[in-house]
Amino acid sequence: MAIVQEGIRLEDNNTISFGNYEIAEKLKVENFEVNGDLYKVRTHSLVTRFSKNGKLVLEAVPGAAVFNFSTNENTTKFKAAGKGQTQFTLELEDDTNYDLSVDGIKIGTVKARFAGKLSFSAGLGDEPVEIKLKKKKNG
Repeated sequence: MAIVQEGIRLEDNNTISFGNYEIAEKLKVENFEVNGDLYKVRTHSLVTRFSKNGKLVLEAVPGAAVFNFSTNENTTKFKAAGKGQTQFTLELEDDTNYDLSVDGIKIGTVKARFAGKLSFSAGLGDEPVEIKLKKKKNG
């Protein structure tokens, strides 16, 4: 489960997995269609960038493998594997606070600022960790 060899795939539970942090050369998959939306992934050892309909969804530096990515109005969750400390940037709702947990442990509250950009770091290894962002009620 450590990488997504093909770059991006739709899982049986209708979540999306993407990213390969083990390769040096950039792998790019465009126009991956799921439910009428077009996804694109660019991935290699230095960065993994995932977008939907031309808009950034998630970026990981250095590159990472992301499994079972799902998002809705209140919650974004996924599992991630990689090599060491990894900076994640996601685009969520502008000026909104989210509770961040890693492997079920609440890390704290992070805020999506300008254009909904939200950043945090997590220590990754070959075994995926579960990351969850849940929108806080009342800001």
